[in-house]
Amino acid sequence: MPSPQIAISTADITTLAVDAIVNAANTRLLGGGGVDGAIHRAAGPGLLAECRTLGGCATGSAKITGGYDLPARHVIHAVGPVWHEGTRDEAAQLAGCYRQAIELAGEHGLKTIAFAAISCGIYGYPPDEAATVAVGAVRAALAGAPSIEEVTFVCFEPRVKAAFERALQADSAG
Repeated sequence: MPSPQIAISTADITTLAVDAIVNAANTRLLGGGGVDGAIHRAAGPGLLAECRTLGGCATGSAKITGGYDLPARHVIHAVGPVWHEGTRDEAAQLAGCYRQAIELAGEHGLKTIAFAAISCGIYGYPPDEAATVAVGAVRAALAGAPSIEEVTFVCFEPRVKAAFERALQADSAG
């Protein structure tokens, strides 16, 4: 079986017709600012109603819901860490988000998944460090999720996209 394709995009994640988009969620899972708010607005009230039944989500973890009014069939809500200069196990928590999202996608037999740049916005995680963690965690987790054929990292800002491009290139070279 060929390795899954890993790509980087600057698309609007709410417009992607993939099996799942991964939301950079907060622990309450009830929407918020940035990509989280955009996903909730685009998905419509059904997403919020389902999220209310989930009891929140711990930092470093992920939960899956339907996609509702989105072109994506599912939303995987991943709660990344707030950056504290790397002093609070942020790398392990961030890796957990990506790993659990891949595991959930695999458990549901999904083939295509698009990730927001988790923790790179208001949570302040430095993009170069976040991208290295993300690419490594996804690459490792894909071994246990053979259904996944394509992973896309969706980066809204050019500096975040550049960081993911560097991390993917370094990972491919090594």
